[in-house]
Amino acid sequence: MSPLIEPEVLATLLHDSRVIIIDCRFTLGQADADLGYQYYLQGHIPEARYLDLEKDLSAPVILGKTSRHPLPKPDDFARLLCKFGVRSDSHVVVYDDGGHAMAARAWWQLRWVGVEKVQVLHGGIKSWQGDRYPLTTEKPEIEPSEFSANPQSHILLSAEEVAAQLQEPVFQLVDARAHERFAGKVEPLDGKAGHIPGAVCRPFLENMDENGSFLPPEQLRDRFSDLLNNDLEVVHYCGSGVTACHNILAMEHAGMANTKLYPGSWSEWITDESRPIATGD
Repeated sequence: MSPLIEPEVLATLLHDSRVIIIDCRFTLGQADADLGYQYYLQGHIPEARYLDLEKDLSAPVILGKTSRHPLPKPDDFARLLCKFGVRSDSHVVVYDDGGHAMAARAWWQLRWVGVEKVQVLHGGIKSWQGDRYPLTTEKPEIEPSEFSANPQSHILLSAEEVAAQLQEPVFQLVDARAHERFAGKVEPLDGKAGHIPGAVCRPFLENMDENGSFLPPEQLRDRFSDLLNNDLEVVHYCGSGVTACHNILAMEHAGMANTKLYPGSWSEWITDESRPIATGD
């Protein structure tokens, strides 16, 4: 199954009871943390539930210890999915405003707890509206389900696992942040600038064209193919474990699956003074 679904395909599935649609709109750094939910209330794809990055896709932040968006416990996230009506055989479609970062985090996280059939709406709600499909302000009637987490622990790494291999690398670390942040020239969100030693920079925004659509698979393969030439496992990270999922999604769209996530990412890495920091390109 492709990780992306086009609006015209989703439009044919709106009345399929096995399809669960989830709105993930959220703006990082926005003073109004509920802005995504306000957009949802103003209009969303029919039958969509709303999932908040910080309230639902993240555990509480522990200052000086966790990232800015730490993963919740699998069982906690599974209980939330039960409230959304998600079952083991559900086909879940997630979308955001079209940037794909929030949807990619939800896509990765759903698969992490064992939901097998998950897709991201290509182009998000912008492409849905652009194709003149309907929106609604009505919240769906949801029948709670039974769903137990089956965590896929092999698709993520801890800070300790990343640090342990720095001298003799077994992972190719891939940073999804902008080049300026990677190089340590600017840092608008976290207390220290730079990157994890040995990482390469692949800004997530470069996965898309000027219209906000993902590049064709062959172009994405060109963008990431060099990462597979050194027999190292590819591990993605970013600032807080959100936009790194965009790169994972892009690589899977290009037919380059089985990469991993360091969910703590840069904002967790810098909480320990003993962890080394690199700057420059």
